[in-house]
Amino acid sequence: MMTDPIADLLTRVRNGNAVGARTVTMPASRIKVGVAQILKEEGFVDSYEVEEGSPSSTLTIRLKYGPDGEKVIRKLERISKPGCRVYSNAKDIPSVLRGLGVYILSTNQGIVSDRTARTINAGGEVLCKVY
Repeated sequence: MMTDPIADLLTRVRNGNAVGARTVTMPASRIKVGVAQILKEEGFVDSYEVEEGSPSSTLTIRLKYGPDGEKVIRKLERISKPGCRVYSNAKDIPSVLRGLGVYILSTNQGIVSDRTARTINAGGEVLCKVY
């Protein structure tokens, strides 16, 4: 049994990015799909799709690279961990590299980016940082 599915998602994307893979595949969950959606909206990945399966669904993320093969995702870092949860108010959410990166938060209104959380004035658990 997996104890931290978000860390599993980030590790699979990080490893796929390191070897230059076009896609990464993993078991799907609502949180993983929410994180993949934010990564797509912020321009860090090309696309994602969920394939329904009999025992479990599968999430496939298509990674994004520059025209010369440079990596779009420089760093993925898990912030809130199962042993040490990190929460933030909407006004206390810092920016990542002065707006070039993004924090992904789990709020009462779903999985959102730091910009969206500030806009809707919703704080929550800080899941990860991407730049």
